[in-house]
Amino acid sequence: MGGFMGVAANYDCVFDLFFGIDYHSHLGTRRGGMAVFSEDKGFDRSIHNIENAPFRTKFDKDIQNMRGKFGIGCISDYEPQPLIVRSHHGTYAITTVSKINNKEELSQEIFEKNYSHFLEMSGGDINSTEMVATLINQKENLIDGINYALEKIDGSLSLLLMNKNGIYCARDKYGRTPIVIGKKPGAYCAAFESFSYKNLGYSDHKELGPGEICVITDKDCVTLQQPGKDMKICTFLWVYYGYPASSYEGMSVEQMRYNCGAKMAQRDNVKADIVAGVPDSGIAHAVGYANESGIPFSRPFIKYTPTWPRSFMPTIQSQRNLIAKMKLLALEDLIKDKSLLLIDDSIVRGTQLRETTEYLFESGAKEVHIRPACPPLVYGCKYLNFSRSSSEMELITRRVIEKLENGNVTDEILQEYTNPDSEKYEKMVDEICKELKFTSLKFNRLDDMLESCGIDKDKLCTYCWDGKE
Repeated sequence: MGGFMGVAANYDCVFDLFFGIDYHSHLGTRRGGMAVFSEDKGFDRSIHNIENAPFRTKFDKDIQNMRGKFGIGCISDYEPQPLIVRSHHGTYAITTVSKINNKEELSQEIFEKNYSHFLEMSGGDINSTEMVATLINQKENLIDGINYALEKIDGSLSLLLMNKNGIYCARDKYGRTPIVIGKKPGAYCAAFESFSYKNLGYSDHKELGPGEICVITDKDCVTLQQPGKDMKICTFLWVYYGYPASSYEGMSVEQMRYNCGAKMAQRDNVKADIVAGVPDSGIAHAVGYANESGIPFSRPFIKYTPTWPRSFMPTIQSQRNLIAKMKLLALEDLIKDKSLLLIDDSIVRGTQLRETTEYLFESGAKEVHIRPACPPLVYGCKYLNFSRSSSEMELITRRVIEKLENGNVTDEILQEYTNPDSEKYEKMVDEICKELKFTSLKFNRLDDMLESCGIDKDKLCTYCWDGKE
């Protein structure tokens, strides 16, 4: 997916910016970038590939030479950014967290208006942040341009745009991804993750609402456009994406996961010896389940952090599976002759969890009961880059549904499979359990998961589970 950080200060902001960006490393695996502005040197920028080394390692030398009182930067899961753009708005740097589904239509529309070209990335794709900048540049002023981009894009878009006047912050029009503002004497910052600035001395100032636009300087945070009323923030931020110390819309990730685990335990009657979570995001769910059920929490898997401090996932699926397995070390004396209840955040393709279960049985486990912390994923996400799957058929749920329906799958039939009280849903779960060789399988219910978030259910996006926008 990706995350970003911006700092406006009355002193050199590079230290705050460097560590603030680094605190977003759990959100992306491909690129890292920093851009700063100073009155004497103008704009300076650095972008690195971070697939094989963490952000701090790659940028350690750059920050020795970068100086500026304004700065923005990002961890990106795909495109290189921030970009520095020269236009009729003047020169600015821009970084985004976005998913643009109508990129081809937008590019064709732009060509027809006599805009000349886009630079292609490897693979032939257009850089999403360049697309956003091009949309912004079609309007006479920045605010109209930002609004135009927010409206034209099908998918999601939150952005930071820095020029000599300050850093403009715009949250997605439906608030699908967050932007929070922090402050301390002599500085304001904007971030995807609120915890990213706490250890740097900032305190919470505000969380932008859907479609809200503000500008931060070292002196102030000024709202330029009031937030809209409709929100559809991604529920996966709590279930999977978010770091345990993160908080969105007033609900912390860790607490939400405890709530989720407790709800799952209340609907379960399995007799297991221990409850365990697949590191990292499954652990808090497992703690909540254990506390509610009274079944002891244990850690039969330990993540090897000295050389795996962050998630590196190659694009080739076979390599992804191997890397995921290599990061986890099994403790066989906690597994042998035990009935295990294992909680993971979700089941996507199912490959990794099947291999994990096979290894548990090979290590002497008597039973392996799987409890995903969210409902079955039936639809590919249209709004965030949760998975860069080329087809919804990569989801194990869709493959199973296709098999059960002999290829005759309609929207109406899919809706039946999203109902946890339906016969079709039960058959789907049974088939997934059989294919992945679990002792038992029981997904968290959508209504329980939404209640665990502690905010108005109408403000939460549930598309990947029920197909409702």
